[in-house]
Amino acid sequence: MAPLKIGFVVFPKITQLDMTGPLQVFASLPERELHLVWKNKEPVVSDSVLAIPPTTTYDECPQLDVICVPGGSGADDLLNDEETLAFLRRQAPGARYVTSVCTGSLVLAAAGLLKGYRAATHWTARDNLASFGVEVSTERVCVDRNRVTGGGVTAGIDFALMLVSLIYDRATAEAIQLRIEYNPAPPFDAGSPDRAPAAVVAGFRERAAPFKARRNALVAEAVAKL
Repeated sequence: MAPLKIGFVVFPKITQLDMTGPLQVFASLPERELHLVWKNKEPVVSDSVLAIPPTTTYDECPQLDVICVPGGSGADDLLNDEETLAFLRRQAPGARYVTSVCTGSLVLAAAGLLKGYRAATHWTARDNLASFGVEVSTERVCVDRNRVTGGGVTAGIDFALMLVSLIYDRATAEAIQLRIEYNPAPPFDAGSPDRAPAAVVAGFRERAAPFKARRNALVAEAVAKL
């Protein structure tokens, strides 16, 4: 059997856990090729100190079975990046699964690849996703036919395990979950705006307001092009 070809778009200011969480899950599969795709092979600097070296380019990338777009503040810059959107449009028809984590779903939407689908995204970007005419899901992992989208950041691990269960089976996904000891028990119940203290949510929204305003403008520009 040919190895499963899985590719992640990587880019400056990516939230690395959006990518590295699922990458660790997929790395446990027995027959797989993992690709980190960007315009060139120069390392991209994430939104933390970590730099990520791409393994292939848009032009050199083989047809992927799974294409995934992670999120992060840098994803906003891809909403009107025609080179990236064209790559996704080329890959999507031949891919078994077209996927995203966090705000990567906005990029899929900007490429026109979520039209008629339900999708999830980071909670701060749900209104932006709706602006593209996408039916927004509040699920941690949303499966709609061959579109599989995860919520924010840490949901990428859940997303990857779900995708493994769809491509292989539940037992394979559970074995990987056990291998990576994914047994979350967070010290606080503040991982969702529905459960976090109101003051924490309000403080976060205030700090994020300038970034949100910039994203809103880029989304409006991308929506106008569709």
